[in-house]
Amino acid sequence: MEPLIITATPNICWLHPDTPYPSTPEAMADEAARCQEAGASILHMHADDWIGTIAAVRRKTDLIVQCGMSSHDIPQRMDVFEQGADMISIITSHHDEAFVGLDMNKLHSREELAEYARLSREFGVQLEYETWHEGGIWNLRWLIEHELIDAPYFTSLFFGWPGGSWSAPTIEEYLRRTAALPEGCVSTVSIMAPEQVRILAAAIVQGDHVRVGTEDYPFDRAGNLAETHQLVSEVAEIARAVGREIATPAQAREIVGTRSLAR
Repeated sequence: MEPLIITATPNICWLHPDTPYPSTPEAMADEAARCQEAGASILHMHADDWIGTIAAVRRKTDLIVQCGMSSHDIPQRMDVFEQGADMISIITSHHDEAFVGLDMNKLHSREELAEYARLSREFGVQLEYETWHEGGIWNLRWLIEHELIDAPYFTSLFFGWPGGSWSAPTIEEYLRRTAALPEGCVSTVSIMAPEQVRILAAAIVQGDHVRVGTEDYPFDRAGNLAETHQLVSEVAEIARAVGREIATPAQAREIVGTRSLAR
């Protein structure tokens, strides 16, 4: 079984927006370093200053830098491509999310997905395919069939995120969705619900990968508010308990096909 890739998400908590999170480049870099020490190999981050934040994280870690905020339009995200981030998140379907104080509704067309694919090849920034349901998997297959993207396909499966893109946070739904993925996918799971630990444990045993942090679900197994590096440490402990190795950033780069850090 491949070593477990843990993605850390030390970003705003959409369901509990008062939860503290790093909001400056240096604060993000400091938390990223703590997450790497705890066992993370990918940092999924948000930023207003992409240039400064990418640089700060790279000074202090060798994590795979995955830039989120997939609801934004492509022109708002060109700094991510131009700065040579390792990955950029795109959603393979409609954004339809109901957060506290924020109702997100945005269509992402196949034309937009094709443009992301073109930019990925031009700039060498790998795509992370955020997938809420099987319609998103259909679009992923469409990109593959049109030879617009290359394997491996790093695919994040979302469960329990509220809104019209919601899917049940159950092991049954997790197994059904992973079974529908095309060949060549490297899949990780994100759960925004108290059922998180059960699905994370299932993914670890099944050989898939996991994503945790304040953005996804900011509570530990005891129900206490926790920082992202603490949540990374907790899921790493679960993996070790069932005998699964934790991936280093270098191992994660090999698994997901991301270029080496030699920059």
